[in-house]
Amino acid sequence: MDAQGSTVPKRRLSWDARHQDLLEKALAIVGEQGVDALTLGVLALNAGVSKPVVYDHFETRSALLTALYRWIDAERKRAFRDGMAQGDIAYEAMIEALASIYIRCATDASGEFFAVGAAMTGTGERSRIYRELVDTGVTMFEDVLRPHVRMPDAELQRLCIALVGAGESLSSAVLGGLTTEADAIATYSLLLGQATTPAAIR
Repeated sequence: MDAQGSTVPKRRLSWDARHQDLLEKALAIVGEQGVDALTLGVLALNAGVSKPVVYDHFETRSALLTALYRWIDAERKRAFRDGMAQGDIAYEAMIEALASIYIRCATDASGEFFAVGAAMTGTGERSRIYRELVDTGVTMFEDVLRPHVRMPDAELQRLCIALVGAGESLSSAVLGGLTTEADAIATYSLLLGQATTPAAIR
């Protein structure tokens, strides 16, 4: 209320700001209550908005899950790019940074990422989106490694596909309690170094 006791209306968020807020609220619900608890109605309640507002952003629960899946992945990749934006760095430092940043980014909110992915309806849709996200990850690795290796682009792409797959497997092992983050980073750093040293690629 203001000084005269009248109610001050809340400032309306822009569509983009509301969309971001809904995704953040959805992620919190998944993290705290599990993916099965995430419905459009529950999201509306947690975001303090009416159901029509949520429907304006996500027509169905499936659309919400897909948007959340993409957003979590985009946030992981944004953190990865920010972490690797160090300018020209030596090869050894680049390998250590790549291993550390990738594993940490992949395990940050990845529990929710995998849970949302598993809950997405339609195997074809999930496979298509996952393939798309993997492809962007491979491209990021190519961009990071290209200045440090001497190999044809096609060969580098195949190598990066293998490295991204290994990184995802190590991240899953961390999340599953099969290894520690520190050990996963050390193993990934060793793998990256062996795969990209001049002696290994001649």
